[in-house]
Amino acid sequence: MVYYSWILAFHVMSFVSWMAMLFYLPRLFIYHREYADNKAFGEVVEIQEYKLYTYIGVPAMWATILSGSLMLYLNPGIFQSGGWMHVKLLFLTFLIAYSFSLNTIRKKLINDPFYKSGKYFRFYNEVPTLLMIGIVIMVVVKPF
Repeated sequence: MVYYSWILAFHVMSFVSWMAMLFYLPRLFIYHREYADNKAFGEVVEIQEYKLYTYIGVPAMWATILSGSLMLYLNPGIFQSGGWMHVKLLFLTFLIAYSFSLNTIRKKLINDPFYKSGKYFRFYNEVPTLLMIGIVIMVVVKPF
């Protein structure tokens, strides 16, 4: 348990990095869609989307999952402290699915720049915020 605080710090930093990608990538989708007529702009946005997802989002997601798993391994009693951890892990499952869905959308936008509307992506951009709120409440308030 000597290193638990260091693992927790790494976990929080990884989570923040992952959330940055989850917040910004859908915003790039909005630009991609709303400027679909501008092919040169679309090509630049496609590169940004790829790099953000591949070089920041995916490694941060896995770092978050691995560090969180290590903390659960080191402190299995946390599951006996109420149902908050179970709810947090449920929200995490949705966040992972959302993260993978972004890559699917990214690829669809490459083939069809008119895929969905800017309004749709503005709504979709709110999903990680709601999940993050749920996760933070579970960890800090522990309502269950």
